[in-house]
Amino acid sequence: MKLAPVFLGSLSRRWMATLFSFVAIVLGVALGMAVQAVHEAALAEFGRGLRTLAGDADLQVMGPRGGFDEHLYALLAARPEVAAASPVVEVQAKIIGREEPLHLLGLDVFALASVTPALLPRSGEIAERAEQGRDTRDRFATLVDDKLFLSSAAQTDLGVNVGETIRLQAGAHILDFQIAGDLPGVAENDRIAMLDIAAVQNRFAMLGRLSRIDLRLNAGILPETARTDLQAILPAGVMIEPPQAAENQAANLSRAYRVNLTLLAAMALLTGGFLVFSAQALSVVRRRTEFAFLRAIGLARRSLFAWLLAEGALVGLAGGVVGAALGHGLAWLMVATLGGDLGAGYFAGLKPQLQFQPAVTAIYIVLGVVAGVAGAWLPAREAATVSPAQALKAGDEAALPGGRGYPTIGLALLAASLAACWIPPADGLPVGGYLAVVFLLAGSVMLLPVVAAVIAGLISERGSVPSRLAAARLEAAPGHAVVAAAGVLTSVALAAAMAIMVASFRDSVDQWLHQVLPADLYLRAGTAQTSGYLDEALQARIAAVSGGGRVNFTRHDRLRLVAGQTPVALIARPVSADGRELPLVGTAVLDGSSKEPAIWISEALQDIYGWQPGQQVDLPLAGRPVRMRVAGVWRDYARQTGALMIDLADYRRLTGDQLVNDAAILLAPGVAPDQVAAALTATSSPGTLSIAYPGEIRAISLRIFDRTFAVTYLLEAVAVIIGLAGVAASFAALAVARRREFGMLRHLGLTRRQIGWMLAQEGALAAGVGVIGGLLAGAAIGLVLIEVVNRQSFHWSMDLRIPYGSLAVFASVLIVLAALAAVAAGRQAMRQGAILAVREDW
Repeated sequence: MKLAPVFLGSLSRRWMATLFSFVAIVLGVALGMAVQAVHEAALAEFGRGLRTLAGDADLQVMGPRGGFDEHLYALLAARPEVAAASPVVEVQAKIIGREEPLHLLGLDVFALASVTPALLPRSGEIAERAEQGRDTRDRFATLVDDKLFLSSAAQTDLGVNVGETIRLQAGAHILDFQIAGDLPGVAENDRIAMLDIAAVQNRFAMLGRLSRIDLRLNAGILPETARTDLQAILPAGVMIEPPQAAENQAANLSRAYRVNLTLLAAMALLTGGFLVFSAQALSVVRRRTEFAFLRAIGLARRSLFAWLLAEGALVGLAGGVVGAALGHGLAWLMVATLGGDLGAGYFAGLKPQLQFQPAVTAIYIVLGVVAGVAGAWLPAREAATVSPAQALKAGDEAALPGGRGYPTIGLALLAASLAACWIPPADGLPVGGYLAVVFLLAGSVMLLPVVAAVIAGLISERGSVPSRLAAARLEAAPGHAVVAAAGVLTSVALAAAMAIMVASFRDSVDQWLHQVLPADLYLRAGTAQTSGYLDEALQARIAAVSGGGRVNFTRHDRLRLVAGQTPVALIARPVSADGRELPLVGTAVLDGSSKEPAIWISEALQDIYGWQPGQQVDLPLAGRPVRMRVAGVWRDYARQTGALMIDLADYRRLTGDQLVNDAAILLAPGVAPDQVAAALTATSSPGTLSIAYPGEIRAISLRIFDRTFAVTYLLEAVAVIIGLAGVAASFAALAVARRREFGMLRHLGLTRRQIGWMLAQEGALAAGVGVIGGLLAGAAIGLVLIEVVNRQSFHWSMDLRIPYGSLAVFASVLIVLAALAAVAAGRQAMRQGAILAVREDW
């Protein structure tokens, strides 16, 4: 440890380069730690809520959102495998005056104790009598159809207390409910309401329907065996699954988004590793004489290598520790501003509680150490192989990294990236796409010296003396491009790739919104998931005041096609035979002779289930399989788990369901939209109908899009700042080592201004090499993100759009800033007198 001040102390002597490396690792670790902490907290909170709802149930019977026949309850309760069964009706009840719905459960209070005792309600009267030591027998408050029970979290969030009234919407009607008590067994963060099951069925248009049946099995019965036997007697579209299935589905659904964000954070960490490499490489150049002296007095080559690795490890360790601490604070900020789903909508309304996780924290600290060690590895190996006799010569410490890179390896990595794009997803994750990104970045860095030599060859014979000197330096030592531009390349590649992907995605979403929103007005009684709907009488009144135009009604449902898979969306609306209203991908398959009704499937459903245009499939509708014909595939950015569309007339004929969720009104020419909107609002109770213009919907949708990508914008900005800092750190360290060179140039007649101009051009050239390589790599990575990562992660395609203007401005500004940073970094070295600077040359 006697050598610790010599090696580890050097970090403080070159504090600027160390600081930039440290900050890069801190940010990479912090961003990755924050994303991981928020996602795990959200999943844990989601899982706790599901376990509360499941209670002691071994299996759960679930069907479409519209429910299934309640006669299944008696059938299952009589089975010898079943010890107890609890029927459930679930409604996302719309609250008058609020956007967020209330999770309302219709329960049989007499069946709760044996299956889900945590959901047993407690009336306010019972609680009061319990505090007074009086009789606590129930007064049948749970059976009154206008009294519901709210969990403490729901009461707090809604600002209501026991005895007060809450107004909910059923269809287009307003229902008043008195809060009769609470749900003491529900977790403190769960917003749940409980009402008698018969009241929910009667008042929310669910007569004869159930949403779920919780089953507790008899002792000795294996859940898997019972699941297989019971599934055989269930109708089409009704599945029996273990309680943890929904939690697994939520984890799988949100995993791709979380992994992609984590990989973006890893890019910042990778850039930090490049900065450590840059700082260590230039430090080795400056300290060659020092290392040679240590070698001459007996320091072993292996010890020198180990101490230089220790320098990188110390930077990585400090960055990892600070980054982990910052990550927990950033996670709290993300939850407060973006929510538990980081703005993506997977856990909307969830308020997770962040917890310190020692194992995860330790992993991210280790990742910081790995980044530091990896960045220091090559410079340490280079320093250990230098001959002490040569390095002891004065002036040798100013030697620059040479070499022409590894073009063969670089080209091989680029070829490997192309091959990796064909690797199929592993458990829903685009592993091949991730490998392709890594190969592209590594191959681009390997080819940086080649790009530098080519650029230098193009400009070496032109321009002023400072320009020719800058170009000659780049041509003579293209390895310096790797040191100064590696961080620039990775950050520019990341920023360019994300800019291309986001621009393509946003433009595609905007075009998609214009195509799927052709009407003049849109009316609904609530979102597709809530308790608002339009009955037949209201539909007739809406059609009568539509301004002489056309009204297209839409019904939304959710179908379970395969056990274990997330339900898919069913959309019933008027669709022409050729699907001209839809944003089709490919050509529709029309068959006028076919008797099967046509359905139109989204890209996600095509990828997940493998359905193809022209194929005949069985669709579970109204509890029975119905043969359908896939007429075509359409682009859908709203539903990641898949959606299918059927003509509304076919849907009503097959199911008998006459309710709808929303209406699109196409006005006759010359009719004022505002007047029709006012007349439509008057067709129902005040506050029950919402009307929007297509422009408003598009604006809201794009705001949600921008909010979803807010984290990626932050990561891009961080990466670019880190890359620019790398240029400044590189030139600051190198300028000190080049004091003798500057002195010699002064003796040859160059002024300080000319040397400064030379440094500016060197900085611009080094950054230009990184920017050009980064833009090329970024374009390739952007294509991988669009065609591989997004397609395999989220199952949607998009049209390529390259923002040439913004990329050009971005590249120009970055090069100018790099030139200024190089001049500022070398200013101190240029101040030394010309004679003093060359006094040791011989």
